Amino acid sequence: MTTASKSTPARPAVVRRFSIRESLDLPLAIIVLTLFAIGLLMIYSASWQFAATQGNSEYATVLRQAVIGIAGIVGVIILTYIDYHSYQKWVVPGMGAVILLCLAVLAFGTETQFGARRGLLSGSVQPSEFAKLAVIIYLSFWLYSKKDSLHKWTYGFIPLVVIIAVIAGLILGQPDISAAATIVVLGGVMFFIAGGKISQILLVVIGVAALAFAFLNFSTTATTRLTDYWNGLQNPQSASDHVKWSLEAIINGGILGVGIGRSTTKFIGLPVATTDSIFAVITEETGLLGALIVIALFIALLWRGLYIANHAPDELGKWLGAGISLWIFIEAVINMGVLVNLLPFAGNALPLISSGGSSLITTMAGIGILMSISRRSKIAQLSAERSLTHAVVDLRRRDGRGSLPRAGSPSGSR
Repeated sequence: MTTASKSTPARPAVVRRFSIRESLDLPLAIIVLTLFAIGLLMIYSASWQFAATQGNSEYATVLRQAVIGIAGIVGVIILTYIDYHSYQKWVVPGMGAVILLCLAVLAFGTETQFGARRGLLSGSVQPSEFAKLAVIIYLSFWLYSKKDSLHKWTYGFIPLVVIIAVIAGLILGQPDISAAATIVVLGGVMFFIAGGKISQILLVVIGVAALAFAFLNFSTTATTRLTDYWNGLQNPQSASDHVKWSLEAIINGGILGVGIGRSTTKFIGLPVATTDSIFAVITEETGLLGALIVIALFIALLWRGLYIANHAPDELGKWLGAGISLWIFIEAVINMGVLVNLLPFAGNALPLISSGGSSLITTMAGIGILMSISRRSKIAQLSAERSLTHAVVDLRRRDGRGSLPRAGSPSGSR
């Protein structure tokens, strides 16, 4: 053992030196907490009168969301301290649990007023939300383990398609078209990030398009949504009632909005104002300015997530971080795009803002994994700096002096 190693022993406790503030990615934390606070404010604004008319407390909905959100924040802190590599042993059991939950929805799920089965425990638990994050985690580990075989059709590409098809098919059976489509999109994004061949990706696109065309011929719901979307593109007055009420709310809001709590469409016709339509309520009450702030926050979340992914210590962290960041951003784009008829109708929640426990908890879990990746990056950087310091100390000690030798001076000369 060298003198240097005796005087400067390895310090495995580097991880413990990180406080909570140092461990958390502060820009990401600020963005997430801001979106969550906006969500609480708008959920209360959209729900208090309806709750009162039902004989419930006007704070019932927002308090429930706040409790779930606080639990989610605690979960974020816990996940921050868990090395994301340790999820490997839970990936397969976790995916199996999600599949069982999706099967349970088909067998025992609570039926909505539209005849769909999407939740368990009176609709309070929606496995399709869990499936989105589960697919990202599963595919990240699966692609990482198969990264040298992705170009092989029978060993890489076909098994990947089967995995995605099983999950999307179970969700489509509920039916939840938007969640199934999100699963497919996430699968394609993950495959692309991992370096999949363009020819394979194009084949998937063609296959999905063919399946979508076939599904339209059998699903009246999908046909109606696509017809309403097409009619709305040609004439907004021919769009679905949901989109027409959303557009009215947005127009009422103008530039600065009508004021917090003063929206009228949420009371007279805008459906599911606290969930799918909450962005319309935000725009009516805070105007175009408030809507742009929310959009900017989601863009900032995407930027920070991709920054964390890009600085991850390994490819697994890069794929996990990029997948989670793009998933949250895609969900937000779909929710907001639907309300202005830029996209066909979908039931996606607005992440961190819409009321709903399953969506909020799942999104917070994704944020926790991003925090973990960021923390592991800091630890890797600190370890690299310490290794460099030790190397410099070794050079100085081996030279036998307290400073590095001058250029051109032979080591050990006086």
